[in-house]
Amino acid sequence: MRHWTTPLALCLMLTGAAAFSQTVVSASPTAIDETDGALTLAVLRNGLAGQWSGSLEYRDYTANEWFGIPMTVRISAVGDGVTLLRHSEFDDGPTLGIVRITTILLLDPAAGTETTGMFRRGRAAELVTYATALQGAPVDATHWTVISETTSVDDNRPARLRETMTRDGDSLTTLKEVDMLDEPGEAWLVRNRTRLTRTGD
Repeated sequence: MRHWTTPLALCLMLTGAAAFSQTVVSASPTAIDETDGALTLAVLRNGLAGQWSGSLEYRDYTANEWFGIPMTVRISAVGDGVTLLRHSEFDDGPTLGIVRITTILLLDPAAGTETTGMFRRGRAAELVTYATALQGAPVDATHWTVISETTSVDDNRPARLRETMTRDGDSLTTLKEVDMLDEPGEAWLVRNRTRLTRTGD
């Protein structure tokens, strides 16, 4: 059994890996077209626009506990239907202080992919493309689950990354898992998660 104690500074929402390749794991998009006013992935993503607050958390497998710090997230839709801007802030302690991360997310509905570019002071910009799909049909505009997968690196090791975003009304949870490719078999381990509550438009 593997035991991880992950420094909290490495546990970034959705993009915690140090570097990314551009190999995309296949997925089966559900209701991803923008037709007839349907609850498409693009429409649901745009519905995330607004102010959110909550916590950035990581799993300490040695202690078998979750540890976290407060964070705020501002999501803006730019108006083209497929691009979002996300600004995240959290306090990473007395050495680093307030960490500010700006992420640009671009959906390609036809390909069923989403490319994200993450920018943070003191670090190289990161770019990753995920295969992104709804998990089944959404219940409504504020109750749905989206799964995104890619092949990349984590902790300087080749890995598959999976992010599961679940919206339940004004609550939004994103769970990041990794499967190390340099180990036999498939074993998904939880890396980190964010738990947010919508606080305004």
